[in-house]
Amino acid sequence: MKTILITGCSSGIGYYCAKQLQKRGYQVIASCRNVDDVRALNEQGITCVQLDYTDTDSIEQGLADALAFSGGKLDALFNNGAYGQPGAVEDLPVAALRRQFETNVFGWHHLTQLVCKKMRQQGHGRIIQNSSVLGLVTLPYRGAYNASKFALEGLTDTLRLELQGSGVYISLIEPGPISSRFRDNALHAFLTSGIDIEKSAHRDNYLAQQRRLESTSGPQPFTLGPEAVYKRLVHALESQRPQARYYVTTPTYLFGFLKRILPSSWLDWVLTKSR
Repeated sequence: MKTILITGCSSGIGYYCAKQLQKRGYQVIASCRNVDDVRALNEQGITCVQLDYTDTDSIEQGLADALAFSGGKLDALFNNGAYGQPGAVEDLPVAALRRQFETNVFGWHHLTQLVCKKMRQQGHGRIIQNSSVLGLVTLPYRGAYNASKFALEGLTDTLRLELQGSGVYISLIEPGPISSRFRDNALHAFLTSGIDIEKSAHRDNYLAQQRRLESTSGPQPFTLGPEAVYKRLVHALESQRPQARYYVTTPTYLFGFLKRILPSSWLDWVLTKSR
C-alpha cells in the first residue's frame, strides 16, 4: 500500500483527492490547518493530522504524526494548501505579502525539505506541487499570489534538476479555475489585508472585485471540478515517467501557449482583458 500526505484537505482539491486516493487503495494521511477540520475528516474515516504552513513547529509535528500513522514511510507528498491574497501591488502591505509567502512558499519549502530527506533515505518518492496558471502568467490585482506561484515554480524546477538520480520525482500541477472555496478565502484575505480601499487609486476595481468575490452566481467560465486535478495527480503518482508539468483547464493551455508566442505588450493586453 502506497502512502501519501496531502495538505489543505478541509475542502476543494485536497478533500476530493484524499477521498479518491483512499478509494484507490492508498494509505492517505490528510492534513488541515484548523483543528475542527482535522476532527471532521477523522470522523469521516480519513486519517488527518494538523499542519499549519505558517508554523514551523506545526509542520514538523504534522509530518511526525503522519509518519507515525504510516509506519515511518512516505511514498508521496501532495503540497496543496494555499490561498490567494488580492490587492494591487502598490497598495499591498508588506505584512500581507509576507503572510502570502509564509503559507504558499516558505511552509511548502520547509515541508518539502523534510520529506526530501526522508525520501532520499528510502531511495524513492514522489512530490507533487499544486501550482497555478498564475505561476505561468500574471493577472492584475493578484500580485501576491502571482509572486508566490512564480517562486514555487522556480524552486520546483531547480529541485527537479537536483533530484535527478535520487529516485525522487517532483512535478507541478498548474490548474486554472477549479471549483473550491478559493473565492471565499480570497475575499477574507482581501478584507483583512489592511488595504485602504477608499484612498486607493484602484478603488473602483476593488469594489468590482469585492462584488465578484461575494457573488453567489455560478462558477466563472472554464471552471472544472477537482476531479480534473485528481486525474493529473494520479498520473504524477503512478507513471514511470511523471511529467515535469501538468496543465489543467483551458485557460492554462491557452495562456501557456500565448506566453510562448506573443510579444509582452500583446500578452499584457490579453491578460488585462481577462481579469
